[in-house]
Amino acid sequence: MATYQYVVKTQTGERRRGEMEAPSPEVVEHKMMSNGMAVVSVKRKPDAMAIKLPGTSGITSRELVIFTRQLSTMIDAGLPIVQALDLLASQEKNIHFRRVQAAVKADVESGLTFGDALRKHPQVFDSLYCALVAAGEVGGVLDAILTRLCVQIEKSDAIKRKVKGALTYPIGTLVVAVLILVFMLWKVIPAFEDMFSSMGGQLPGITQFLVDSSDWMAKNIAYVAIACIAIPIGLHYLLKIHKVRRFADMVALGLPAVGDLIRKTAVSRFTRTMGTIMASGVPLMDGLAIVSESAGNIRVQESIIYARQRLSEGSTLADPLMISGIFPNMVVAMIRVGEETGALDIMLVKIADFYDEEVDDAIGKLMSLIEPLMMVLLGGLVGGMMIGMYLPIFSMGSVAGG
Repeated sequence: MATYQYVVKTQTGERRRGEMEAPSPEVVEHKMMSNGMAVVSVKRKPDAMAIKLPGTSGITSRELVIFTRQLSTMIDAGLPIVQALDLLASQEKNIHFRRVQAAVKADVESGLTFGDALRKHPQVFDSLYCALVAAGEVGGVLDAILTRLCVQIEKSDAIKRKVKGALTYPIGTLVVAVLILVFMLWKVIPAFEDMFSSMGGQLPGITQFLVDSSDWMAKNIAYVAIACIAIPIGLHYLLKIHKVRRFADMVALGLPAVGDLIRKTAVSRFTRTMGTIMASGVPLMDGLAIVSESAGNIRVQESIIYARQRLSEGSTLADPLMISGIFPNMVVAMIRVGEETGALDIMLVKIADFYDEEVDDAIGKLMSLIEPLMMVLLGGLVGGMMIGMYLPIFSMGSVAGG
């Protein structure tokens, strides 16, 4: 038996975490639901002897795709999985990934299924990957499942790159704006301060504010430097708190342009992943549990969990998705048609293909909104400071001319 870590909600809404030994995650879920709990997630506890990798350990999506596609080709050619893993590990250049492949091969040789061996390395192979591999082993179509996984990983990675690319520009601009502000207050304004003092008289309000800010910056530059480092780190850990992250995710969904991008990205990810899962023979209930773990937004995750709970009570998938308010009416209507015709997996993939293009459109709209805002921000910051520094000189010139 394996040990599973679970997160459940009581009837009062309290979240509880725990561990349970069971032959499968479905047994854990059934036990929790029979006790009146709403299951949030069930994950296999990593083996104590499994290789611990920090983050992704430098294993990129591209490397994972290459490994998966090569393994699919070898299995399709009739090569035993142990021999295929041995060949792949021997030619792998990434030392971390080579160690993982070698460990997986050793586990398979010792009698574990390929899916169970992969589950010992959750930092590399996520729950979706492991579930599809397990379904492929049971159905005898592992090569086809691995090919389908390659497409899934490539599509998901493309969406992530697009979203990150859209966020890089505004974040980079904000960082540059802060650095400019600190540098000018710390180094540039003091050079003008002596000249201002020699002029005598009262400085204009904006100039006096800049001088006072510069004096404060000179006295507290060490604290400012610490704050510039501590604030991003603090926000990173603060967003790990469930209530804070939930609030932030709800606010993000309500923002103009940004909320539209998040919603369309969530729809694309949900429909493509569910379509892949269902086409691979994984039960719908299990698929929803897997997808909820990788939703990327707590509000979206809660909608999927709610849909799964309603599904267990006999509801269709479309009805709770409609109630959630996250999924557009068109998406819900297409899912309903897919359920009624028995072609839900095909319909989900079609929705995903459509929403991949919608994500591109949402990113374009976001950038068209952000670019002028960033230009106004930088222009206002630099221009305002230049006006503040030269205003006393202009004033003195006008007095002298008068």
